[in-house]
Amino acid sequence: MGSKEFTKEISPEGDDRLRIKIIVEKGVVTDVVIQYEAKIKDKWYSIVRYDCSHGFFHRDILNPKGEATKQPIPISNLKDALTYAEQDIKDRWEWYKDRFKKGMKK
Repeated sequence: MGSKEFTKEISPEGDDRLRIKIIVEKGVVTDVVIQYEAKIKDKWYSIVRYDCSHGFFHRDILNPKGEATKQPIPISNLKDALTYAEQDIKDRWEWYKDRFKKGMKK
């Protein structure tokens, strides 16, 4: 079993990043975690996470209390799932961050 874990900055300021973990067994991707994290007021928060825990690929949208809204994503090929998750976050990270920050005000 091989495992890779790395981060990618997605905003010019460096306050937004992807944390990616990929587990491969015998050349096949068997598990992925793609998490969007944002630095808000000098603290890092997990905002969106894609993974396949609970036996299916899904997106967790997190709120400031740490509660998650789970949304199943009907993709069974984990290589495709990784691509989908990374592209979704790169396309919508500002929207996810704004939504999270609005929840901090409540």
